[in-house]
Amino acid sequence: MNLESQKVTLQKSAQETFDFLNTIENFESLMPENISKFEVIDKEKFLFALKGMPEIVLKKKEAIPPNKIVLGAAGGKIDFSLIGNITEIDANTSEVQLNFEGEFNAMMAMMIKGPISKFIETLATNMRTAF
Repeated sequence: MNLESQKVTLQKSAQETFDFLNTIENFESLMPENISKFEVIDKEKFLFALKGMPEIVLKKKEAIPPNKIVLGAAGGKIDFSLIGNITEIDANTSEVQLNFEGEFNAMMAMMIKGPISKFIETLATNMRTAF
């Protein structure tokens, strides 16, 4: 299953945007309002939970400055990646799009598609005001 957020234009350079997303602690400011837990485990991993959902641990798997950050599930029952693609528009403007990629059976995909789509849209939208 592949889901994409809208593209969000930020008044930050691609490097500034990359540096923000490359700092695990900053993801707390992107989370939806219904977050019930956020905990930095180390400089590569964080744990979060949304109300009514199980806890999820994300780990930084790849960082390609200034264009790409890949976070992936760290353990748990499902394997997925959250990819931040950063495009430079000009020296002071960048565009970000989040992609969610995971392999799920049809039933699981049907159940999580809506919540995951809403989640990545919220992360992308919150980037406009987070930094």
